Amino acid sequence: MTTSPEKTDLSQALAEQRELLLITVRGLTDAQAARRTTVSELTLGGIVKHLAQGEEAWTRIMTKGDGELPDGMLDLAQYRMAEGETLPALLERYAAAARATDEAVAGLPDLGQWVLLPTTPWSPPEPEYWSARRILLHLIRETAQHAGHADIVREALDGANTTARR
Repeated sequence: MTTSPEKTDLSQALAEQRELLLITVRGLTDAQAARRTTVSELTLGGIVKHLAQGEEAWTRIMTKGDGELPDGMLDLAQYRMAEGETLPALLERYAAAARATDEAVAGLPDLGQWVLLPTTPWSPPEPEYWSARRILLHLIRETAQHAGHADIVREALDGANTTARR
């Protein structure tokens, strides 16, 4: 099966944003990854955990299209690196989620296919549908936004920034 240029371009854009995040967390200890460095509750480990959970959830939504809420999608613990969690384990989870997303996108017959979204507390009363394309664009936006957050948290931690570490 041949991958469309659009799938290739969007998948590459997501991969580039993932790579920026990985540069930001490079060389950290577990203690550093769990440390808050700003008034925000965000930590670098928490950002990695949230993005891994997000890719897992949105890939399930995109491939199943059944409107079911994926496990853990609304769990606020996804934003925090829990005691006993390690950065290497969170990074492996993120890598596995990324591989699953990439495989799912490559296997889609058409990015224009409509997907029934799960009902959430903020959902409109009627069923809501997004295209697989919009889901992929959402993942790119989420990853870019949180990679930016991570860069600020990292710079406050030890002065390192993604631009200088590329």
